[in-house]
Amino acid sequence: MTFTYPLAGRSDHVDHYHGTPVADPYRWLEDPESPETREFVRAQNEVTLPYLASLPEVGRLRPRIAALWNTPRTGAPARRNGVTVWQHNDGIRDQPVFYVAREGSEARVLLDPNTLSRDGAVAVIVWSLSPDGSLLAYTISEAGSDRQIARIRDTATGRDLPDELRHLRFTTLAWWRDGVFYARFPERPEGDVGLFLDMSVHYHRLGTSQDEDVLVFSNPQRPDLGYAPEVSDDGAFLVLTEYEGTSNENGLLCKPLDEPDAPMTRIVPTGIASHRFLAHHHGRLIVESNLDAPNGRMVAIPLDAPDERIEIIAEGPRPIEIASAAGGRIVIVDLDEAAHTVRLHGLDGSPEGQVPLPGPGTVAEISGHMDEPAIFLGYQSFLHPPTALCWEDGTTTIFAGEAPPIDPGRVIVERRHALADDGTRIGMHVVRLADTPLPAPTELYGYGGFNINLTPMYAPARLAWLEAGGIVVVANLRGGSEHGEQWHRSGMLGNKQRVFDDFIACAEHLIAEGVTTRERLGIRGGSNGGLLTTAVMLQQPGLFGAVVAQVPVTDMYRYQHFTAGRYWTVEYGDAGEDPEAFRWLGAYSPLHNVRPGVEYPPLLLMTAESDDRVVPMHALKFAATLQHAAGGSSAKPLLLRVETRAGHGLGKPTSKLIDEAADVYGFLLHHLAPDGASGGDDLEGGFDGDGGTK
Repeated sequence: MTFTYPLAGRSDHVDHYHGTPVADPYRWLEDPESPETREFVRAQNEVTLPYLASLPEVGRLRPRIAALWNTPRTGAPARRNGVTVWQHNDGIRDQPVFYVAREGSEARVLLDPNTLSRDGAVAVIVWSLSPDGSLLAYTISEAGSDRQIARIRDTATGRDLPDELRHLRFTTLAWWRDGVFYARFPERPEGDVGLFLDMSVHYHRLGTSQDEDVLVFSNPQRPDLGYAPEVSDDGAFLVLTEYEGTSNENGLLCKPLDEPDAPMTRIVPTGIASHRFLAHHHGRLIVESNLDAPNGRMVAIPLDAPDERIEIIAEGPRPIEIASAAGGRIVIVDLDEAAHTVRLHGLDGSPEGQVPLPGPGTVAEISGHMDEPAIFLGYQSFLHPPTALCWEDGTTTIFAGEAPPIDPGRVIVERRHALADDGTRIGMHVVRLADTPLPAPTELYGYGGFNINLTPMYAPARLAWLEAGGIVVVANLRGGSEHGEQWHRSGMLGNKQRVFDDFIACAEHLIAEGVTTRERLGIRGGSNGGLLTTAVMLQQPGLFGAVVAQVPVTDMYRYQHFTAGRYWTVEYGDAGEDPEAFRWLGAYSPLHNVRPGVEYPPLLLMTAESDDRVVPMHALKFAATLQHAAGGSSAKPLLLRVETRAGHGLGKPTSKLIDEAADVYGFLLHHLAPDGASGGDDLEGGFDGDGGTK
């Protein structure tokens, strides 16, 4: 089969970086609203969507993915003053539903986001229960945009108050008395892909217009900085986390709330180390910090001596992933070989044991307050759907949760390690059914950046892939947080190539060990992981049988000029400002390393029209460049799929997630197991109640 592409027009645009000319013939694709860009997207989808729909593997996988997705999932609740609120999806609803229960009363629906739009594309992103439990502050996003609107709902009546807050992105909502603190950006037209600058913190009093909100803090000298407001559980202090882009070397500012005219006091400057505020206790801020402790430790910072650090809990052998103050205790989630453990400490640092988990997995969230005895955990694993656990008085119970939809006895989860060129051990989870013959079609998934780790997470589509005879491999590359801050630093800025080398080492290990073959090895990643998969595809095109890059970052010279891109310069570097960054970014920038005459593996590029995190121009320009280099046609597909009414992934409706997953895994299965020779179960057969085949 030969694939023919609608070639994009090329301009003669050239940029100059530190004396070096760089052609950018598809600069016009950076404007998402232009008729030319819209026509390019339409023409690409006219090639891609019919092809994906024609694949028998897509048709076989979709119903099974939908069936596996139809499993109840519950998030960690919030409880204040006898009122409990939580999110629950009973199966394949596009958005989870909020429920509320009072002591002695039955649970009822408080907020159903599925009623806010016809297509399920309106999602609740941030929510916060007031200290007395009477009100729920929440933000909504439409079509996957980072742009959010905040509203307030009465938990007794289920009705919204008239209050509405706009121009919000990346904010928290912090209750105090009869209002909330929040962060916002200046007003800007919808569809504007310019940079997010000049974030400021405001206080909104209920029953008033947003125009009347009090400006609490702004920093005109540093318009690039962002702020996340929090109020201590005792209501005494407002604490601002100040951040520069995605750097975890954040600052902390604080002010007493009973002194309205008191200025903000800078407790920690930005750019030194990570500092996460947990609680105020006896005139001290309890903070988790990696200053002089790469794995993290707990310190108390006296408010009358902010330069002092009193160690409460010393640095341990494993990195701290999450820290919180709840149930009158300090709750710490540690990383142990890319899975989580949970330990408890008194406020003085004294150890109080561990919270048992159902098995190796991920604690995705902790919910609780200093004055509430219950500590809620959101737990999941490769096999366990999102489950809400409750720890109280030394006992752990399941608040809400379902058994795995397939028998865990059928599944093997093992930990393997590849050896990078510099001798570093790179861990990965390898997941397969016990009866899957090797070598098998394999999905190698990675991210490797922004201090983000990949722990065992529940993904229904992966279970369908396992049943189809596939293997899932999740690699823990440098650039993440799996082994502390040094692991992160060793894969950022000028060290980024190490991340790609780690991924390649994992691929070569899987082939050498007989898990898979080059022809049966597929790679997938999204966002920074899309950068990963496109970069290694260009560097080692013969190593992979298929590639999926979702919402990828590909233009490493210009990413910083769009929406949230400026946040990433601390991770990648800025080619325009730094000659050294221009050099190392140019060495791997996918858009600038496509080579004519090279046969690349089957590629599925995926983006979404409302993505204002990684704007679509990255995928669009990369697709145009690849297709031009192929001369307008190729024997193996180089396809671009553009989703409508969706964004980077934030709040994407379940229906779209199922369709997308069917396309992804159908594409991989088609190219990694030609003629259906996967050795897996017959997906067209019936399934029993345990998820097995008949």
